Amino acid sequence: MIPDLATPPGMLALWALAGYLLGSVPFGVILSRVFGLGDLRSIGSGNIGATNVLRTGNRTAAALTLILDGGKGAAAVLIARTLAAEDAVQIAGLAAFLGHCFPVWLGFRGGKGVATFLGLLLAYAWPLGLAACATWLVVAATLRFSSLSALIAACLAPVFAALFGLGHAVLMLLALATLIFIRHRGNIERLLKGEEPKIGKK
Repeated sequence: MIPDLATPPGMLALWALAGYLLGSVPFGVILSRVFGLGDLRSIGSGNIGATNVLRTGNRTAAALTLILDGGKGAAAVLIARTLAAEDAVQIAGLAAFLGHCFPVWLGFRGGKGVATFLGLLLAYAWPLGLAACATWLVVAATLRFSSLSALIAACLAPVFAALFGLGHAVLMLLALATLIFIRHRGNIERLLKGEEPKIGKK
């Protein structure tokens, strides 16, 4: 189901821009420099997310990156929900995710959006967010692959939404899941070849 379009197109465009700019803040790159870890884009996988920060061995920087990347997705949803209608909430959340993946400040080469995805789900509907986070944690604890955990959580998110009576969010979640799979193309190839590094490996 698609949420009712209650917001004028011009305002939706502004919410999309606001969500994108919020999501595009590259906290992983900023924190890596603050902690003296160097340019995160030249470390490990080159990704700007928390998993790659963890490969530097600095758990504090990785934890902060995880929290802040999730927080910007949550903030986009909560701000839009406070000031606008449901259609703007979904647009702002999607735009924040795109901002993380394609930040203008880094030449549109960003992260894979997993923390931002989980953060916006927690803000959008906390039972949905908790179910997705629990899925990620169980798979990660069992198999130690961050990428596989994200892919499974993304696949199950629309299912969880349907089970929780959030049919209006299914289309948004399918779009997010598709983007997560696209951003994880290389990880999928390495998983199939048995070459994907496990969580915590430098």
